[in-house]
Amino acid sequence: MAYYLTVSTSIAIVLISVMGTHLLTGMNGMFSLGQAAFMGLGAYTASILVVTFGVPFPVAVIISILLTLVVAYLVGFATLRIRQDFFALATFGFGQAMIGLFTESVQLTGGSLGFTNIPRITTPTLAFVSLGVVIFIVWSIRRSHFGRDSLAIRGNDMAAKSSGIDIFKHRMVIFLIASAFAAYAGVLLAFYNRYIDSNSFGWMISVTWIIIVFFGGRDSLIGTLMGGIILLALPEVLRFAAEWRITLYCLTILFIINVMPKGLFGSIKLPKFVKQLFTKKRQEVE
Repeated sequence: MAYYLTVSTSIAIVLISVMGTHLLTGMNGMFSLGQAAFMGLGAYTASILVVTFGVPFPVAVIISILLTLVVAYLVGFATLRIRQDFFALATFGFGQAMIGLFTESVQLTGGSLGFTNIPRITTPTLAFVSLGVVIFIVWSIRRSHFGRDSLAIRGNDMAAKSSGIDIFKHRMVIFLIASAFAAYAGVLLAFYNRYIDSNSFGWMISVTWIIIVFFGGRDSLIGTLMGGIILLALPEVLRFAAEWRITLYCLTILFIINVMPKGLFGSIKLPKFVKQLFTKKRQEVE
């Protein structure tokens, strides 16, 4: 039972970051390969503040998110005006630079050996409640005028610009929100696993989050959530076939993306899904 709780808690924490990628990629069509680096920035900052300097955990969380927002603003200011393919390359470069910083700052971060002795402060309750709050925020954004502008920008940014939408400002806001989600998830992860290292925040992690969005369905919030649960849990499910685990994992992703272009749950919308769920329960009671 403890094993399943540990795995589900870790998945809930990572899904907080995936929700940010849903905003970036699913709603705005932006491919950031540096989101995992923001997760690392939040994780390392909070860990260093608490363990090395004795800062209270809530204060460390706030400082970590604020620092991440400052860095994200600088990165966004330099990259959000360029073409989207160059934006992906620029965020990839940023992510690699951050990994280098985490690895080379041995006295602060522990270098390649990682940062240890982190107290376990994150609880399953905190992780799941945090995920619930983040889901509500993303759901609210999707239903707002701001969210509809996001879809317009993703569909045709020139048409959106001609209709009066400030594309740069809009993308900056989304980029900051997604980065804050990643930083907070990094803090929760560090104080749950009690150990972090730079390899946990490489660019392939960011790619995995993007794959999750398309696997579940980029137009569906519930699709991204379900896709995330499946893909994040699948490596654990396939432990019985260790030598085939990576192959089966990749084949599953390729099959779904090719057979279902809209994703595994691409046609499911959260409000309709919830309505159908409660309608079914009511019918069962009657």
